[in-house]
Amino acid sequence: MTFDFQTILFFIILILGLIWVVGRFYLKNTSSIVEISEALFPILLLIFIFRSFIYEPFRIPSASMMPTLVKGDFIIVKKFAYDLRLPVVGKSILTINEPVRGDVVVFDFPCDTSIKYIKRLIGLPGDEIIYKDKQLTVNGVSVKSKYESVYKNPKQYGSHVYIETLDVREHTLLLTPSRRGREGTFTVPEGHFFFMGDNRDNSMDSRFECPGFVPRDHIVGTATRIWFNWDFSSFPEWNRVGNKIE
Repeated sequence: MTFDFQTILFFIILILGLIWVVGRFYLKNTSSIVEISEALFPILLLIFIFRSFIYEPFRIPSASMMPTLVKGDFIIVKKFAYDLRLPVVGKSILTINEPVRGDVVVFDFPCDTSIKYIKRLIGLPGDEIIYKDKQLTVNGVSVKSKYESVYKNPKQYGSHVYIETLDVREHTLLLTPSRRGREGTFTVPEGHFFFMGDNRDNSMDSRFECPGFVPRDHIVGTATRIWFNWDFSSFPEWNRVGNKIE
């Protein structure tokens, strides 16, 4: 069992609930600790249900998804996009949808499930993915990309913005002419998915041994919107607040 915030919150709620029920209904105790437990229990329970089944906030810790997401973006993840999962243990109790190529997905890092990763879904089970000379090929078909502009960010000097079309969905990505990204040919096993960062030359993704191919049951949800931005080294970028993640 991984003791993250959700697990800690679960045990806090459990303890508060026991104090409230035992104190109020069995011991007939009306002490301040029982009253506080009675007040906090329903509030924290609602927060726990909302975070477990509906939406959960995450913070982007790296530059691997630039320009779609930048370090310091606070995002909202739709937890019920693909499954309803039991809190804490993470076991799926209902499949709602299957992941779709092009989705921006949060998943448990296979090499350490206490860590959350966010990448773009490129390969579905059974797909053959080739990445060579900055060109992505899926099942023998070259993925279309179009040069857009020079990326105006001093932290990514020399990078270029491209518009890539995965199936019929467009998104932005970064390519750095002076840097060589990880290349190779990859066949996605059944029950697994292949992910890449939008910052193609600066992303630890499924091209590497870790995370490698991501099992279906490691997928947490899909990123939806940016609700805040601040990397603590400069002022917040207010123009990013509210942006839809595509």
